Amino acid sequence: MTKTKEQRADSARGLPLNQILAGDCIEIMNSLPEGSVDLIFADPPYNLQLKGDLHRPDNSKVDAVDDHWDQFSSFASYDAFTRDWLAAARRLLKPNGAIWVIGSYHNIFRVGAELQNQGYWIMNDVIWRKSNPMPNFRGKRLTNAHETLIWAAKAESSKYTFNYEALKSLNEGTQMRSDWVIPICNGGERLKDGKGDKAHPTQKPEALLHRVLIGTTNPGDVVLDPFFGTGTTGAVAKMLGRDFIGIEREAAYRDVAEKRLARARRLDAEVIATTKAKRSEPRIPFGQVVERGMLRPGEELFSIGSRHKAKVRADGSLIGPDVKGSIHQVGAALEGAPSCNGWTYWHYRREGKMMSIDLLRQQIRAEMEGDIARPN
Repeated sequence: MTKTKEQRADSARGLPLNQILAGDCIEIMNSLPEGSVDLIFADPPYNLQLKGDLHRPDNSKVDAVDDHWDQFSSFASYDAFTRDWLAAARRLLKPNGAIWVIGSYHNIFRVGAELQNQGYWIMNDVIWRKSNPMPNFRGKRLTNAHETLIWAAKAESSKYTFNYEALKSLNEGTQMRSDWVIPICNGGERLKDGKGDKAHPTQKPEALLHRVLIGTTNPGDVVLDPFFGTGTTGAVAKMLGRDFIGIEREAAYRDVAEKRLARARRLDAEVIATTKAKRSEPRIPFGQVVERGMLRPGEELFSIGSRHKAKVRADGSLIGPDVKGSIHQVGAALEGAPSCNGWTYWHYRREGKMMSIDLLRQQIRAEMEGDIARPN
């Protein structure tokens, strides 16, 4: 894949793109260039505070999260850790960068408070509702069927990436909501170690990262995961044409992640292109359609059903019965409406067929995009 100018600049700055860095995430983040990352996805230790083993009704032991990396001596110790890694993460983000943090009720409220303390600007909290949660075996609490993700920009003024149309497309044309129903890892997606046990107790599903990266990054962006684990973020980033940086201190997890990333394949540029919002498309004046000869001065335009008509003028305006002005102004006046989208209102006739003038605008936009994509 041809690198963009910004990607080449990232490489020149010494960013360890598409690598897993071994060591403490705070130390490593503080060693990387400031303002160099577009998005951070963080799945930090939850500090579950488990007391003893957990057993099912048949007395079999539950494979719960009791690893040393999830154990902290106190809330104060966990808060200090959270403060330090969030500060290191914010230093790394570009001015328009953003962060996602996922957690459970054990830690997410403490993380959310620290995000705000440090100047991050929270846009949404997302409820990941697990369609197949682990049951509550003791019967003393509600079944814990969700986790919470916080999405925050580096600052209130950040022009963060949000691919609204892409998420809407992912959701069959309906606005994406903040409650996501996605199953936990199971079956073939659940990675195993050499003994056949779970390679990581909190492996996240690729579907979750797919939605995050499609919605809040663009191809070629740099995504950092400071708690890389078995590499879900890296695998999805690679597939979707994003660059990643992973940080993981546990050698066993790094080994599994390296093998996973070697299997991952980057999709073609054509299929990873993100649907853009209409407001982000280049503005095309109607005058360009006229000066390029796509419509001629004096040619008639018609409303739907040909109820109204107007003539094209040489300067890109229209003239109709007792009214003249832009394609929008004339359409609104003829309809007696406060406003009108002239691009969808007006049609021209070709070979006996009525065609929307918006087709001509799209043709110009496509030509412009071709010029942008064409290498120098």
